[in-house]
Amino acid sequence: MTVVMQKAKAKVRGMTGDEAVAEALKLIDPDVVAAYPITPQTIIVEKFSEFWANGEVSTEFVSVESEHSAMSACVGASSTGARVFTASSSQGVALMYEILFIAAGSRLPIVMAVANRALSSPINIHGELTDQLVTRDTGWISWFGENAQEAYDHTFLAFKVAEHPDVQLPVMYGVEGFIVTHAVEPVETLTKDFVKSFLGEHRVPHNWTFRPNNPGAQGLLALPDYYMELKYQQQIGMNNALKVIPEVFQEFGDLTGRYYQMVEPYKLEDAEYAFITIGATSGTGKAVVDKLREQGEPVGLLKLRVLRPFPEKDLIEHLRHLKGCVVVDRSATYGTPSTIVQTDILATLAKHKVPLHVSGRIVGLGGRDVVAADFENIYRELKDEVETGKLPTFKWYGVRE
Repeated sequence: MTVVMQKAKAKVRGMTGDEAVAEALKLIDPDVVAAYPITPQTIIVEKFSEFWANGEVSTEFVSVESEHSAMSACVGASSTGARVFTASSSQGVALMYEILFIAAGSRLPIVMAVANRALSSPINIHGELTDQLVTRDTGWISWFGENAQEAYDHTFLAFKVAEHPDVQLPVMYGVEGFIVTHAVEPVETLTKDFVKSFLGEHRVPHNWTFRPNNPGAQGLLALPDYYMELKYQQQIGMNNALKVIPEVFQEFGDLTGRYYQMVEPYKLEDAEYAFITIGATSGTGKAVVDKLREQGEPVGLLKLRVLRPFPEKDLIEHLRHLKGCVVVDRSATYGTPSTIVQTDILATLAKHKVPLHVSGRIVGLGGRDVVAADFENIYRELKDEVETGKLPTFKWYGVRE
């Protein structure tokens, strides 16, 4: 299928990020969806349940009593070779935390959309990335989107990557709470025939699947003589994903005209300073870069799409020429000298012996707006640090003390 053919069939529709995920899932028609409602994810499963009730999908829809049960059901279904999806948010992701490790350790290509939301306490239902970022060591592939179009496309891409025979790991992708999940935006849709062709029928290798009447088992005990080797196989899958993800992104781009990268530079080639962003704040950051460029400021932006596996080589390629950068991180971390993402970046730079001034700002927790003026102020702080020889800073930005 050529790009021209695909674009001729595509339609642009207005939908929220949650609706975009549900509409994409309808085209995929997975074997099993098991999920529990939680704001601001509820609409994903609610909308998909309408498709199920209307007979528009053949999915086995499993209503469960908790997110822990949802992920447990996904593990069981995926173990049989089924194509499986779930969605959650905030405390729901926290409740299924135990089973996230089992899904990854069992090498099950489950896909989960995370409607990124603040974690309690106090209770807050608004946007924040902490719920997904704190799962970074569970063994899941993890990435983030900026808008409803990316939420839509990421649904297909996640299945394609998860099910790749060299990967066979679960994938979660972020849809920022209310900022993306509930905002209506234009989405260029795909066709069912295209999705069927793009994803294919391959799921879990047959010899990995569990069949009650066939030899085999799942969830076995591993003692010290073999446990470490089994965990290392997960690392190999992650290493393979570093190659597979760009290949899948490229294939999708060639067919649709929508190209994605693990890290996406914006006006970085001749920049001296840069914002590093994740998710929806990237759009605001780009607008500020445009404004500052008009004022003669040598600034750019790097959007980190994929967090795990961490794209260190791509990161180094885009950052090594800079004087300084600042990580604008919509997640909370306590008792550490840097933000969650800043830590990975600093470790990568140290490993590759790249001397770069890297500051960090925690912003927008609990759905607090991150506006253009915030980015401008953060840029001025970064530039002042570099020009005056100050040490890199780590701050909670805009908080009342």
